[in-house]
Amino acid sequence: MKPLFLILVYLVAVTLPLILSAWVGGPPRQFHQELASGLGILAFSMILMEFILSGRFKAISNGVGMDVTMRFHQIMARTALVFALLHPFLYQGTPTGGQRPWDPTRQLTITTDFADLSTGIVAYLLLAGLVVMAIGRTQLDYKYETWRLLHGIGALLIAVLLLHHTVYGGRYGSEPVMTWVWLAMTGVAVGSLLTVYLLVPLWQKARPWRVASVVQLTPKQWELTVKPEGHRGLEYQAGQFAWLNVGHSTFSMKENPFSICSAPASGAEVSFMIKELGDFTRTVGQIEAGTVAYVDGPYGNLSVDGRTEPGVALIAGGVGLAPLLGILRQMRLTGDSRKVRVIYGNRLIDQIAYREELGEQDVVHVLSEPPETWQGETGFIDAALMDRVFSDQEINEWVFVMCGPSIMMDIVEDHLIKRGTPSYRILSERFNYD
Repeated sequence: MKPLFLILVYLVAVTLPLILSAWVGGPPRQFHQELASGLGILAFSMILMEFILSGRFKAISNGVGMDVTMRFHQIMARTALVFALLHPFLYQGTPTGGQRPWDPTRQLTITTDFADLSTGIVAYLLLAGLVVMAIGRTQLDYKYETWRLLHGIGALLIAVLLLHHTVYGGRYGSEPVMTWVWLAMTGVAVGSLLTVYLLVPLWQKARPWRVASVVQLTPKQWELTVKPEGHRGLEYQAGQFAWLNVGHSTFSMKENPFSICSAPASGAEVSFMIKELGDFTRTVGQIEAGTVAYVDGPYGNLSVDGRTEPGVALIAGGVGLAPLLGILRQMRLTGDSRKVRVIYGNRLIDQIAYREELGEQDVVHVLSEPPETWQGETGFIDAALMDRVFSDQEINEWVFVMCGPSIMMDIVEDHLIKRGTPSYRILSERFNYD
């Protein structure tokens, strides 16, 4: 029910300015003029809601999943861009000054002065640039920290520019009621940004951690463990993740999301399984014990706590093992009576992490490039493998938890649904770790 409730709240928040604008009313105009205003109003309200959909608010992301929240954020940003692109062209009028064909007396337009339209034009260009940079971040080879800073500053500028344009250049925005509505919504959006970049860092500064150990698991995978300093630590569920900042100020952008591979029952120390992929992860092996660290979390809903299924299937690809290992460790430490089976896929044998800890019972290793002496499963985690490993009863009754490459999860999820597994028994996370 929570996803439906959140969707309803989102729809109300986005359409409220449009409904109030219609209520405020004004002399009638042609349909395409009203459509232009409506698309502009929707674009602005959707952009303001993007601040809330940033993924850093647990009340939202922990209810539906961080990956779902961020995907919704991406889709709505692109939709807002389309609305914003259409908005000025539908007016079919001169861009500045003078009379407009549809309004010779200028009674239906607050202003056509360039000074009031220019802020909308700048925001228009910034929004397009921001969306393009987000879509092509990997191709543009931006450092994550640089991209995040530019994304935050760009979003703030867009909000302020659109507020000015809407109030001083719009037909409805200048109405007192609408001015206060836009001021309130912009205030909430900017406040959410300040919360992430100012209040949370201040809170983190009072709750430091220290690196307890850095252990190499495979040639390019590490386990980094931190311990709380002067506080009780982190309250989390097995399978969740957190943002980790090692060796930098809490106000820096040098923090990255990693899944927690430790179990809550193991104590206050928190461990992360990290693969060398990006700028920070390539230096994990150089981190010394005792280095200050900060942890922001927990996030995510990849948890089997409180579920009643008789068995738990953990399906991991590569570093996607991290949250599933946390679940497995918690089940073992707490004496969980549910059956559990692990499928763990890698490309090479030396990429298998925690092999001794995982054990052999109810653990299926899959290698896509196995050595000649390999006795286990080969190829990829696919439909045929799932049919070999799980019985019909298990597919219908167990909960399946997945984390790994998107293509692997798509194949497995589609096959499970085809075989009759209810969607609420399939849990997954679909975003990049770095």
